[in-house]
Amino acid sequence: MASQTIESLVSGGKATAAPPLGPALGPLGVNIGQVVAEINKKTAVFNGMQVPVKVIVDMDTKEFEIDIGTPPASSLILKEAGIEKGSGNPKTDKVADILIEHVIKISKMKEDNLLGKGLKEKVKEIIGTCNSMGILVEGKPAVETIKDVNEGKFDKEIKEEKTELTTEEKAKLEEEKKKLAEEMEERRAEFEKTAKEIIESMAGKERGEIKAKLSEADIPDAIIKELLPVEGEAAAAGAEGAKPAEGAAPAEGAKPAAEGAPAAKPEAKAEESKEKKK
Repeated sequence: MASQTIESLVSGGKATAAPPLGPALGPLGVNIGQVVAEINKKTAVFNGMQVPVKVIVDMDTKEFEIDIGTPPASSLILKEAGIEKGSGNPKTDKVADILIEHVIKISKMKEDNLLGKGLKEKVKEIIGTCNSMGILVEGKPAVETIKDVNEGKFDKEIKEEKTELTTEEKAKLEEEKKKLAEEMEERRAEFEKTAKEIIESMAGKERGEIKAKLSEADIPDAIIKELLPVEGEAAAAGAEGAKPAEGAAPAEGAKPAAEGAPAAKPEAKAEESKEKKK
């Protein structure tokens, strides 16, 4: 029985017969509408994310089966947290908070790709990913939440595979997200103020020395790059195409004019030429 496999990335729940999927399926003789409908049914839970899909077609019977992959755990976490990206400085800046129900849901979605033997171990893997993204779990840094899992605090939710939130829980998370955003803005303002004070106090020092002092003060790298220009960049940009100022020293290797000799005037050169012709 000969079969052919088409692999593609589709938008969860929104696959269409347009390229790249449609043209790839056309020559195989399958009902493209049915394939697309089945893909959308199976990927609806990944709405808004790119999902890897395999369509395996039996070339004799034209029957097909669809194998749905899952987005990376980090993408699923971002979706559940309702944010576009994780923290650039996860140790100090927390960008969102999710509940154990979110973690259980993601663990079940990714269960075939996780190393843990049981759901409890898989849950801890997902919480570990949250840690590197600056995302709180149950209002705590992920490392602390893992301790709670180990102590059995969420055994009931994990055993019941609870993934749904109440209206109150959703509202609470929205409030927490706003609070975290405000805290991040305040922290950034503090970092910038401290960084500017350090740079000003070390005026004239080498860039490397200033950068070391900023790092010592735990200023995030992104802010250091914004406030501390790369040494020599500004000078190089200003010098490019610039003409030497009047009276400036000659360029290296240039022959200096004879000492005390005035520059020849155009009229004098013309007279000298006429005398030679005579």
